Amino acid sequence: KGPIVIEENVWIGEMVCILGNVHIGRGSVIGAGSVVTKDIPPYSIVGGVPAKIIRKRFSDSEISELLQLKWWFWAQEKIKENVEKFSNVSDFLEAYTKSKA
Repeated sequence: KGPIVIEENVWIGEMVCILGNVHIGRGSVIGAGSVVTKDIPPYSIVGGVPAKIIRKRFSDSEISELLQLKWWFWAQEKIKENVEKFSNVSDFLEAYTKSKA
């Protein structure tokens, strides 16, 4: 019925069904066997039939800061040079956001 939009850094489990006209936000995780029938906000963990939000991966303020950074557009070299900072969202945001500098 419409396009499926999957933004950057999304993990989709095995045997997931995504219906048309659905937008999956950045950094989301979709559990195996889920049926996605409606939009998923960024950095959400969803699962089930139909898929429902289980929880957010990060706090609202962390999500907002991650979206403002647009790190997914960074050059591959910059990501490789700073890969250790990607393992902890607090450390990552502290290193790269102006509001915490």
